[in-house]
Amino acid sequence: MPASGSGRGDVGRRLAARRERLGLTPEDVAERAGVAASYVRYAERRPDAPDTAALLRLAAALETSAAELLGGGSELPPGRGEAARRPELVPMSGAECREHLATHGVGRVAVSTPEGPAIFPVNYTVVDDAIVFRTGRDSPAARAAGADVAFEVDHVDDALSRGWSVLVTGPSRQVTDPAEASRLDEAARSEPWAGGERERWVRITTARVTGRRIRTG
Repeated sequence: MPASGSGRGDVGRRLAARRERLGLTPEDVAERAGVAASYVRYAERRPDAPDTAALLRLAAALETSAAELLGGGSELPPGRGEAARRPELVPMSGAECREHLATHGVGRVAVSTPEGPAIFPVNYTVVDDAIVFRTGRDSPAARAAGADVAFEVDHVDDALSRGWSVLVTGPSRQVTDPAEASRLDEAARSEPWAGGERERWVRITTARVTGRRIRTG
């Protein structure tokens, strides 16, 4: 059962998010689960969980567990599942790496600080093959501007014991041109999750891009 405060009232949103992550339609999920497509849409609109039997069928159709849909792992780091049998770690092509980067989301920027190297999560966007993110004027992530940095984004699928990671290295700079900053404001997919005053754009040139994927049978 999920821990207290895990957000189990967001079951419908988790159902929809998992379905979209797998690239499935409600009709696809309905066929897999043996239910009506209208029921899938209904379940995705409701905050509370379906009955146990329906929840188990939907979880199986979405290649995950009922506990995950209930929010049991919402406060835990990814990667707690068992390793797959005979996994294979394979490099990704540059095109694959850029395809994954272009999905946007949250990445991690590694910077040097007076206390030593540090890594900070940031909401990022890809614009003109460059990584851009918005941060506060005096935030630790702002120290990335003007230095060679590393930026990493990844995905872990606990249900299938698969995952991938992409690493970008290159020089970064602060965006000072108002017209360029305005264009980045329009291109941003989301406001920074951390909130607050975050009006400084940092741009990382993708000088080198590498990636790896865990492939399973």
